[in-house]
Amino acid sequence: MGRADARRAQAQESRRAAKSGGIRRLFTWKKLLGTFFGIVLLGMGAFGALYLYVDVPAAGNSMAERQSNVYKYSDGTVLARTGKGVNRQIVDLDEVPKKVQHAFVAAENKTFYKDQGVDLKGTTRGLLNTLSGKGKQGGSTITQQYVKNYYLTQDATVSRKLKELVISLKVDQKKSKDEILAGYINTAYYGRGASGIQAAAQAYYGIDAKDLNVSQGAYLASLLQAPSQYDWASATDTGKKLVKERWAYTLRNMVEMDWLTESEKAKLKFPYPQKPKPAEGMEGQRGYLVEAANEELEKQGVTAEDRDAGGWTFTLTVDKKRQQALEKSVDDQLESKLDREGSKVDATVQAGATSVDPKTGKVVALYGGEDYIKHYISNATRQDYQPASTFKPLVLASALENESTTQDGSLIGLNTIYDGTSKRPVVGSDTPFAPQNQDDRSYGPVSVQKALNSSVNSVFAQMIVDVTPAAVKETALALGVPDKNFPERPAVTLGTMNASTWDMAGVYATLDNHGRKVTPHILQSAEHRDRTVTAEKPKREQVISRASADTVTKGLTGVVDAGSGGAANSPAYDAAAKTGTSEDNKSAWFAGYTPELSTVVALFGEGDGGRKQVSLTGTANSGRASGSGFPARIWADYTLGALGGGSDKTFDLQDVERGEVPAPPTPTETPSEEPSESEEPTPSDTPSETPSETPSETPTTPAP
Repeated sequence: MGRADARRAQAQESRRAAKSGGIRRLFTWKKLLGTFFGIVLLGMGAFGALYLYVDVPAAGNSMAERQSNVYKYSDGTVLARTGKGVNRQIVDLDEVPKKVQHAFVAAENKTFYKDQGVDLKGTTRGLLNTLSGKGKQGGSTITQQYVKNYYLTQDATVSRKLKELVISLKVDQKKSKDEILAGYINTAYYGRGASGIQAAAQAYYGIDAKDLNVSQGAYLASLLQAPSQYDWASATDTGKKLVKERWAYTLRNMVEMDWLTESEKAKLKFPYPQKPKPAEGMEGQRGYLVEAANEELEKQGVTAEDRDAGGWTFTLTVDKKRQQALEKSVDDQLESKLDREGSKVDATVQAGATSVDPKTGKVVALYGGEDYIKHYISNATRQDYQPASTFKPLVLASALENESTTQDGSLIGLNTIYDGTSKRPVVGSDTPFAPQNQDDRSYGPVSVQKALNSSVNSVFAQMIVDVTPAAVKETALALGVPDKNFPERPAVTLGTMNASTWDMAGVYATLDNHGRKVTPHILQSAEHRDRTVTAEKPKREQVISRASADTVTKGLTGVVDAGSGGAANSPAYDAAAKTGTSEDNKSAWFAGYTPELSTVVALFGEGDGGRKQVSLTGTANSGRASGSGFPARIWADYTLGALGGGSDKTFDLQDVERGEVPAPPTPTETPSEEPSESEEPTPSDTPSETPSETPSETPTTPAP
């Protein structure tokens, strides 16, 4: 090697040595350690700043706070759930059995009662998974999961994970472990559309959270890892294997934590959940029942805004078995006979009914229509149709209450004789009125009882004049008829005002209750975890005397035994009732009661989407659809079922007023052959004020 080459080699070696020495000087252990601690201090500073910057939100995640409202039958079974699509009902932790609480801790976070609310190892793993694109995998404490569910979102982002860490530390300092656990089990999603343990208990086992046993609790706790995969009803074989293993793992941890003994664990069997049920919506009769309850809640001070916030449990007075019986009776006695697709008349028929306990006023069953999602107007509570001749007993009640007399001074009672001549002009009224009886039949001298049985228009036209329309209206309003289109004119004797089946069920219940006012109500209780509303008890004042009410009841038993209400005549129960059919057959009614139930059934002819009243004539090819037809048959079938096949209770009637019987007058016309026992159609208010025959100043035959 030449000198030149040697010098070049030496120079290269010197440069390599200098470079190596520079690197060693740059990366000394002292410098590396200093850099490490600098990064740690920087991270701590950043975390400290983050800790100061991130506050616990004043309000929780709106999705977590939103709850469903639960509507229940009187026996506590669920009728419906409503409320922004969230099936959640928050319960206090002390309502959840202790072993069930422990099952959740054993499944998710054994150190829950000792840790500070975070799992740094699990959180770090979760952050790395998020950064590497593996999603939101990674372990978290119960506190962290509660924070994620209640305060944050489910987004798989680094910022959300860091916020979760900070808020969890703060929440653990501010809240007790019981508060955190309660928040966790009430906000977690369990599958089957159920958020929170109460909804989950109902969805999987059909019971309330307070009734869960440890085995069921362990299954619900196991679900939280993978709700869809672990739902037994839809799980694959692998999913079923995994959830059983998870359930067993939870129980082993409970034993390890001394929350369960080995012998107790050995006795437990896997709690197979029930099959899932369709989401409880507003279809069928549910919507009508919920709507009626909501209307009453408004009156009790629970507004729509209150209900929208959710978390309510509303218990209705509706008896589940009687409700089912009413629905079945309408289906069997009416709907099965209609051809809604092929008949224009049948397509217009709407049925409504309300059944009330006459002692308490509780609505025990209600039929609002074919289906709430198809026909939103409730036929049970609508007040746009006339109650027709079901109003006639109230004219008699007012006559009795006011001790009214006929034109010749005879006290009015069941045996009092009136002139039943068709188109007979009333006497003693400034407003002319001469209604026609059904088929223009004349009855001649006829008792009030017979006039009730056959619903003789001319008799009650004269009776309201004898009592005065003003007095009759006063009595009717006191009994519960609404003041809707209710003029003080003779025509209202035929029920030309407006009322609902709900209204008339209350009126007839008051008669059933010996004249003590019965106001129908459907709300039994309204409970919220922060508020309880006690249903206001209706006033039970005596609105007419017992003698007056019992006399009307006696008269209405005759309608069932020997009159137009014969379809309801049964040896299985004691009944009183009245039929009614409005002019042009636009509505048909059957209002009746037993000592235990007051029920009103009506059919309405509804056209043009509810904007027009049309005739029911021709319904199911049956001719005139009178109250003694479909409504009476529905009433009879329902009553028999609602009373469990019958009842031996009878009406306890006192001081029934028979009335005075004057010498019978000579009828204007020779009575025709005894007519069939069916109620008369009610003329409308307007034409009834202009009689079909102009009366003379002094009628040929004065009223008795």
